[in-house]
Amino acid sequence: MENKNKACPSGNQNGSKFAHITKVHPCFNEKLHDKVGRAHVPIAPKCNIGCNFCTRSINADENRPGVAGCVLDADGAIEHVKEVTADSPISVVGVAGPGDSLANEATFEFFEKLHDVNPDLIKCMSTNGLLLPKYAEKLAELGVNTVTVTVNAVDPEIGKDIYAFVQYEGKIYKGKEGAEILLKNQLEGIKKVTDLGVIVKVNSVLIPGLNDEHIVEIAKKVKECGASLMNVLPLIPLNKMADYERPDCSMMEKVRDEVEEILPVFRACTQCRADAYGIPGKKHEDHHLGMTPQSHY
Repeated sequence: MENKNKACPSGNQNGSKFAHITKVHPCFNEKLHDKVGRAHVPIAPKCNIGCNFCTRSINADENRPGVAGCVLDADGAIEHVKEVTADSPISVVGVAGPGDSLANEATFEFFEKLHDVNPDLIKCMSTNGLLLPKYAEKLAELGVNTVTVTVNAVDPEIGKDIYAFVQYEGKIYKGKEGAEILLKNQLEGIKKVTDLGVIVKVNSVLIPGLNDEHIVEIAKKVKECGASLMNVLPLIPLNKMADYERPDCSMMEKVRDEVEEILPVFRACTQCRADAYGIPGKKHEDHHLGMTPQSHY
């Protein structure tokens, strides 16, 4: 397949909207990170790509992305949001898994119902971006304010070693071909959704020896497509990358400093669970430990 992962035309930076989001979103403003809460609702268990470092799980013990104590349906998630917003200073409600938000119909049902229940809450979601071109207009129509897209490479030669497979339009793609499809859709999706007025933050997992010298190239490409912020995360060595080393602080700071010359960098991420709620990083932060799972993988 021809490599079509070329730079996007200059994207819409949505400057005034981004400034508004940074005033109220704890994952966009480090000064708010220990003051304002957010609620992740675990309604998206299915995923359509296989990241070599990812292990999704239903459990009460691990504090990392891809993990939740249970999976709720849209109605259960709405009831949960009503409860936590009554008890905590929650400004943002997001869908962050434990799979991919756009691979689950419940995501769209939830946002539609949330708008009717509490239209003032910021609607946020994370995605691998594979289906972002397809659903960009729908997200804008549902009033989604921010989308976080995880982009770990913009070169399919690197991407092929990060992704085990990509499931797209009824077919399974592996290797470079799968990486090309994913990367093309990520860049196209970022451009499309930012042109519709949605603010995009890009997460990149720093994998020593694989993409640690490539993160800056990611920053350049996603900025051209309209992304407003980047978040560089350390690899959590799991799954097929269990033998990789977690990047140390000096490597993380070096890469973040380089990226910051291109895009603002968010540095306070705690790599939360898909069911986390409350103020990020606080000891009293809770998740759905007592809930009965409504579905499984």
